[in-house]
Amino acid sequence: MGEVRKGRQTPTQSVVLPYSSTYGAEAIDIYNSTGRTAQEWQELLLSDILAVNEEGLWVHTKFGYSVPRRNGKNEIVAIREMYGLKKGERILHTAHRTTTTHSAWERLSNLLKKANIEVVSSYKAFGKEHLEVAGGGIIEFRTRTSKGGLGEGFDLLIIDEAQEYQDDQESALKYVVTDSKNPQTIFCGTPPTPVSSGTVFTKFRKATLEGQTVNSGWAEWSVPEQTDIRDIDAWYETNPSLGTVFTERSVTDEIGSDPIDFNIQRLGLWIRYNQKSAISATEWNELKTDIPPELTGDLFVGIKYSKDGNAAMGVASKTKDGKIFLECIDCREVRAGDTWILAYLKNWKARKVIIDGASGQQLMENEMKDCGIKNSHLPTVKEIIAANASFEQGLYQKNIIHSGQPSLVQVVSNCEKRTIGTNGGFGYKAMKEEMEIALLDSIILAYWACSETKTKKRKQRVSC
Repeated sequence: MGEVRKGRQTPTQSVVLPYSSTYGAEAIDIYNSTGRTAQEWQELLLSDILAVNEEGLWVHTKFGYSVPRRNGKNEIVAIREMYGLKKGERILHTAHRTTTTHSAWERLSNLLKKANIEVVSSYKAFGKEHLEVAGGGIIEFRTRTSKGGLGEGFDLLIIDEAQEYQDDQESALKYVVTDSKNPQTIFCGTPPTPVSSGTVFTKFRKATLEGQTVNSGWAEWSVPEQTDIRDIDAWYETNPSLGTVFTERSVTDEIGSDPIDFNIQRLGLWIRYNQKSAISATEWNELKTDIPPELTGDLFVGIKYSKDGNAAMGVASKTKDGKIFLECIDCREVRAGDTWILAYLKNWKARKVIIDGASGQQLMENEMKDCGIKNSHLPTVKEIIAANASFEQGLYQKNIIHSGQPSLVQVVSNCEKRTIGTNGGFGYKAMKEEMEIALLDSIILAYWACSETKTKKRKQRVSC
């Protein structure tokens, strides 16, 4: 028999801060002493969650993760709690429903018993469950309210069913770990459905993926857009426990008449209803000019090759009043060839051509050299981050003008930030599948080249 196929063991999307030391293996050993065996994806995720810095403090003071249902996401929390109890932590486990907190208490109680960890105090009153182990570790289980946790202090805060975590509840709970010398908050949940009441989980995910948080980590298994519910490869891509905890047959039985619900619950889709673009149509339209600007500077070109097989070209040039005019030239399929790009570069001599995109940048640079065009530049990741930051600053300072090209307006007003690197860098991605973000990327590259390059000074001639 062939090897059994297993789901993807690494997240489809994650943000993990650099670390060199972790207590993940120790936590897994405690869990495995129950007779159970942690899966590879659980070991990897615990390694990130329990990473520590040189001072012995958690690298991630906040860590959120999202896994489709029935994959064993609650085992992650249980493993983290077992480790915390062994180390004498005070833990608060909260959930949206009383039945969830009680199930969590039962699960942890059974695991502690199997691991031969002595429980010195336990009670199971619904909504107020409690466990204390020898050595001083204590965990309280509470159903969330807008006042829950006030006046109490803990080292670890668990936000179970995080998709239902509301702003007023966060206001009451986020301070319960403030007094701890080494606090940590774990968000555990699934993507929200259209009827989910919580907003905190979604905002935390967005901010972390965009690099707008500090000391925070994130991991998720998800499809980027609505996917065919019978796409078996997508099942394995988004369900790390498929093939071990449940089977293709059980997933087939879940298929119903609501493809959106299947995408959310089984494929981890984060629906984008009511999400705002990182750049609003109003902001972009305020920079529009109906009068052709008087260009005084050199021409700068940005070329972006997208992962979808398209190539976009944008240009930038300084104007008489000191602003930078941006325009898209075109966006075509790569398989159609680069002739149109080379023809433009021959007819309009650019001072610098920035080319990005692994699928075509090297080939384009070689073709340019063959044509005698030697002013190309392939940017580093650091430079791409700088280009996006420079463009955003240009927006805020209103240093940009454009002619209002409809295709560009559509993309710019339907984009969101994505994180690049681990130090707060960002780029942009389209909010709608039909939008090609390469259009925006191309003008960003052109803008960056134009804004960073000093204007050539003409030599003054003196005659007698």
